[in-house]
Amino acid sequence: MAIERDPIGAIGAGRMGRGIAIAFAAAGHPVMLFDLKPRAAGALAALEADARGEIGRDLGFLASVGAIDRAGADAAMARIGFFGCDAAPAALPGAAILFEGVPETLDAKRDCYALLSEHVADDAIIASTTSTIAPDLLAPMVARPERFLNAHWLNPAYLMPLVELSPAAATTDETVARLRAVLTAIGKIPVVCKGAGYIVPRIQALAMNEAARMWEEGVASAEDIDTAIRVGFGLRFAVLGLLEFIDWGGGDILHHASAFLSEHVDAHRFAAPPVIGRNMAEERRGLRDGAGFYDYAGVDVGAYRDGRLNDFVAMLRQRELMPNFRSGGD
Repeated sequence: MAIERDPIGAIGAGRMGRGIAIAFAAAGHPVMLFDLKPRAAGALAALEADARGEIGRDLGFLASVGAIDRAGADAAMARIGFFGCDAAPAALPGAAILFEGVPETLDAKRDCYALLSEHVADDAIIASTTSTIAPDLLAPMVARPERFLNAHWLNPAYLMPLVELSPAAATTDETVARLRAVLTAIGKIPVVCKGAGYIVPRIQALAMNEAARMWEEGVASAEDIDTAIRVGFGLRFAVLGLLEFIDWGGGDILHHASAFLSEHVDAHRFAAPPVIGRNMAEERRGLRDGAGFYDYAGVDVGAYRDGRLNDFVAMLRQRELMPNFRSGGD
């Protein structure tokens, strides 16, 4: 018996909307891809052809790497409908969840939400894919703001597992739970965060700006900076989260490194937050103290370390970076 899956609306037929459409259609959901900009019939047809062409190529790629079979890719494509602004009012009530991906201006968002508020079902979830605008600025634009939140996908949306959910003050727990459940069911990994900037963009902006500064200051070439990220920074943090990594090595390492960099490079950029000093004072420096950002009481530390190291070895082998010590260096 076929499982009935919620119809999904993707508002905006650009890269993000197309990626979200693939993610849900490949998982069996009927998807409505909307373009709400008034266009002449010819221009609308050209946009639909371009969207379907890109979606078809991406589904073909997924088939080529074994993520979906050819029949599944064809079925996913068949589940995606395309609707221009004239057809949208009749189609919008059929969507249980709508992901808004219109341009990143308040005026564009306001116009979009006015249309959605008029036509979508009362119990439909409305989620903005904005990467910059705080949810509390957008929620008042939506009728029944308790069903609104931000849902930040990472490109390419059909491949990247993470979706960052940022509820507004008015968002109900039920709304967050419903969206988490639907995303989890299609293989995504949702996390919940508060405030502007989400988790990944805030950390990413700091890292990218620092890389640009190092190049500007002549610390290293662009090639060497990026090599260091690919075979050093990136590899480690694909296995250990940042806070987990602090606990792994010891919070005292970050405490002293921050003090040195603050003194010798830039006090503003490298000052540690107060929690690092508090953890030092309370002897919550991580694994060796049994507590840090995580509580390790009852954890088999040896097994935990072995598990993470095995994950790291698997990644090194996949990237063909695993050292080969052969006969002990002889």
